[in-house]
Amino acid sequence: MALNIIRKATTFRNGILAKNVLSCRHYSLYEPDYLEMLKPEIPTYPMLNVQITGYTYPVLENYQSFIHKIAKNMDIDVDNGWALPPKVLKVQRFKPRSTVVSAEYNLNIYERNIQLADVTSAQCPLLIRILEDTLPQGITLNVTIFDPDMESKRYIPDKALLDMKSMLEDMSQKK
Repeated sequence: MALNIIRKATTFRNGILAKNVLSCRHYSLYEPDYLEMLKPEIPTYPMLNVQITGYTYPVLENYQSFIHKIAKNMDIDVDNGWALPPKVLKVQRFKPRSTVVSAEYNLNIYERNIQLADVTSAQCPLLIRILEDTLPQGITLNVTIFDPDMESKRYIPDKALLDMKSMLEDMSQKK
C-alpha cells in the first residue's frame, strides 16, 4: 500500500497527473471586452445632496438657479430640487438685568435642496470650490451624500389622514 502511494506521488511529480489535475481547475466566465469599456475611467460619486439655507428667500432662490446653471455647464445631472417650509424663529431681546422685552424679532430660515447625479471625482472638488467662492452673504452651504431620510422631510403630514389611520387602528384593536 505504501508502494502505491509512492508511485502516485512520483507520477504527480513528473507532471503526467499534474497536467490533468491542473487543467480541470482552470474554469472562467467569458466576459466580452465591451463590458470593460462601459466602466468609467474616473470614479463617480453616488447621488449628492446640496443643501442651502438662508434668511432671505429671493437670494436663496437665485443661488439655487445659479447652482443649477453651474451643474448644467459642468455636465452634471440635476436630478431633483425642492424647497422645504421655512422654520420660524421668535427671538426676544431683553433690557439689561430685567425680564422686560425691549425688542422682538420673527426670523424665517428658508431651505433648498438640490440632488446631483453622476458627479465624477474630478468634478466634485471643482464644483464645491466654485459654490464656496460664489456663496452669497447669509447663505450656508452643505454638500453631503444623498440620504433618503432627507427627502422624507419635504412631505408635510396630512392631519386628517393621520386621524383616519388612528381611527382604523382603534377599530381593528376593538375586534
